[in-house]
Amino acid sequence: MTRTFEKTAAAYRRALETIPLASQTFSKAAMSTVEGAAPLFLDRGDGARVWDIDGNAYIDYVLGLLPVVLGYRDPDVDAAIRAQLDKGISFSLATELEFELAERLCALIPCAEMVRFGKNGSDATSAAIRLARAYTGRDKVALCGYHGWHDWYIGTTARHLGVPQAVRALSTTFPYNDAGALDALLKAEPDKFAAVILEPVALEEPAPGFLQAVRDLCTRHGVVLVFDEIVTGFRIHLGGAQAAYGVVPDLAAFGKAMGNGMPISAIVGRRAIMRVMEDIFFSGTFGGEALSLAASIATVDKLKAQKGPERFAALGKHFKVSVAGVLEANGLGREFRVKGSDWWPAVVPAGDGRSDAVTVGSLLKQELIEAGVLMGSTFNLCLAHDDAAVVEETLVAWKQAAARVAEALASNDPAARLRGKPMRSVFQVRSAAKKAG
Repeated sequence: MTRTFEKTAAAYRRALETIPLASQTFSKAAMSTVEGAAPLFLDRGDGARVWDIDGNAYIDYVLGLLPVVLGYRDPDVDAAIRAQLDKGISFSLATELEFELAERLCALIPCAEMVRFGKNGSDATSAAIRLARAYTGRDKVALCGYHGWHDWYIGTTARHLGVPQAVRALSTTFPYNDAGALDALLKAEPDKFAAVILEPVALEEPAPGFLQAVRDLCTRHGVVLVFDEIVTGFRIHLGGAQAAYGVVPDLAAFGKAMGNGMPISAIVGRRAIMRVMEDIFFSGTFGGEALSLAASIATVDKLKAQKGPERFAALGKHFKVSVAGVLEANGLGREFRVKGSDWWPAVVPAGDGRSDAVTVGSLLKQELIEAGVLMGSTFNLCLAHDDAAVVEETLVAWKQAAARVAEALASNDPAARLRGKPMRSVFQVRSAAKKAG
């Protein structure tokens, strides 16, 4: 039976009257899915599952765009939030929770000697850039990957409307896994670059020696190296990619998985640079909001106790192998590529099969939703997914979805099999790689 979305359609029309895009986030908006054949509003979650406002249930591999790392309604995190709620939420002075969490991060993250907190990833990456500029007395930034919505980064993308040209001119991208390109960039404008910021690993593994070469170049040119660990933090390793690959940056930004869904991020780094926080202005009313701090302490402790990153890698490897087999069995090996690290697998349209990438990707997302799986191009994993029943149900859904996509591609007009509008791209993120993922 085809799922229906009558309440979703009505809610969407209503929301559009007062909210641009009817969503607070591009990645959660109608353009990111097959509009008309997909949920747009969720009602509740529990463990690895969510329910939309029409009552349809899904195994969720989006996880709020990665913040949910243990599972929805994790009892230990929820208990920590409730205990703090009995004391208060935001206070007129700091709380002990701030240094208790900071001490945990300093013990886990190689570059962390001092810590400051924010509410989202863009807070942390932008604070890092301001710190680097203040510390070096330079203005320019070299970047690689996705780093948030602020002007210094978003001005380098197709979504630069509203960013002054003078600001855009201060940021330059370089290709992932190409240390030579970064070397040329830094040599061309000596003493101009304050920071190099990059996602140390995303959908493409770092080539042997690449991260160390970036580290060496930054040291040689007196540039602050910033690792954007918003995605990698607490998933690839409790200490981030810097711990996994043994390359230590000067500063790093952490977020998403820190609080199992609560809004919190952190900028961490070398004491000499972090002390400049006393002179720059990075100060927000909710930086020490206590519910998120309590949730983060509980989350980090549980990930450590239950060996979260090791379990993510094992589960992701199983999905990579199993889904690749499902795709091959349905003759879809040319249509999709299974890629990414074990801890963050991805299934992306190859773009060289029997139909265009947008149609193929839209068909897959539509049929996964129909089969009861909510996901983008990546398996965003939480500990609640590490359950035999959840894994089996996921793979059954993939088999069902793959068979239906194959059937559509065998027809004369695959696009006609879409039951709604095809997906539309926000912009290509993580496009600095030689071959974008």
